[in-house]
Amino acid sequence: MRIAVTGLAGQVVQSLVERGPAAGHVILPVGRPALDLAGGDGAAIRAALAAVRPEAIVSAAAYTAVDKAESEPDLAFAVNAAGAGHVAQAAAALGVPLVHLSTDYVFSGEGTRAWREDDPTGPKGVYGASKLAGEQAVLAAQPNSAVLRTAWVYSPFGANFVKTMLRLAASRDTLGVVADQVGNPTSALDIADGVMQVAQNLADRPTDESLRGLFHMTGSGETSWAGFAEAIFAASAGLGGPSAQVHPIATSDYPTPAARPVNSRLDCAKLAAAHGVRLPDWRLSLAGVVARLERQQEEAR
Repeated sequence: MRIAVTGLAGQVVQSLVERGPAAGHVILPVGRPALDLAGGDGAAIRAALAAVRPEAIVSAAAYTAVDKAESEPDLAFAVNAAGAGHVAQAAAALGVPLVHLSTDYVFSGEGTRAWREDDPTGPKGVYGASKLAGEQAVLAAQPNSAVLRTAWVYSPFGANFVKTMLRLAASRDTLGVVADQVGNPTSALDIADGVMQVAQNLADRPTDESLRGLFHMTGSGETSWAGFAEAIFAASAGLGGPSAQVHPIATSDYPTPAARPVNSRLDCAKLAAAHGVRLPDWRLSLAGVVARLERQQEEAR
């Protein structure tokens, strides 16, 4: 299947490009300058996507600077809300299914259990509010869509928590890491596999309403940021790579412009039941990513 994906450099885009051929798909990234979500030009977005003749579209490009969004709300909403809506309108005009990526930040981050798709939303910052508006715009413009909320994304590509921890451990013996926020670490490579399966399901079963709407898709299992860091360092140390002691700290010890969800856990049972997609345990996927990053470091030396 020919799958257009918005964006060029994001973790999920690069993961789709890498994993697509083995799954039998042609991945067609479309980004700036041809496709500019901040430009507000729906006709240009539709033309850019139509030019690659997709059979499905993955809406992966987004404004993801969580803290900066607090001072750039107009830009965040232009990309994450209006831009996402334009992509959905393009998918509807082209008559192809859409998979749109969203985030746990649409929730308040409170509570003691994993969030379900039918739980009330309540974002606490601009980023989450803009992504929630994007979900609504997508589902309104293209009913033939699956919106996939994910969280704590990492990969061998781009900037992410795993790469940051390994970089810091190369020069520090101890690192303070937040221990009172809990979530589901999720490999972008696993997200790519899940996205392709969902896109294929939408294309193969055009009248199955259970495949459409809101879903949660994260790695299996949960941990805190401190627990995540400890697992990163354990995997790295086992390969002779950098490691550090983790000093657990509270959210209040690490203030940020945007509030972080204390509870980012997402319940993915609906996705498993409808699409047959369940991402691997985060520890298994993490081991593979850390090993790959260590190999890259060896090759660079």
